[in-house]
Amino acid sequence: MKNLAPDITRKRLLVEAKYATEVNENLIRKYFSELTSVLSLRAYGEPIIHSPSGQGKEENQGYDAFIPLIDSGICLYVWTNKRFLSCVLYTCKDFTTSVAVAFVKGFFKTTELVFREF
Repeated sequence: MKNLAPDITRKRLLVEAKYATEVNENLIRKYFSELTSVLSLRAYGEPIIHSPSGQGKEENQGYDAFIPLIDSGICLYVWTNKRFLSCVLYTCKDFTTSVAVAFVKGFFKTTELVFREF
């Protein structure tokens, strides 16, 4: 992919995983708090967390969450019935990919995990 803005620092990391822990709104708040701390990222607002609460397909139930960062944001999507998550870290600040991946793996007690940095 052509870099259309080489003068703007951007780092994107997609992490997808199957997990073993029980996910709820409080755990998602804790995840954002600890992840931003581990990666030295600065949030400037509270996490926004939505759950369809029975709307839509049963297999798609879970959470959609976002936390705004001074240096961009982090999105988390969780399919609770499938025990699957997808997280996108988008920052204008560098961070260590291996640290982010290890954190997700440990925090959610993942059973399978893949990631791609771009």
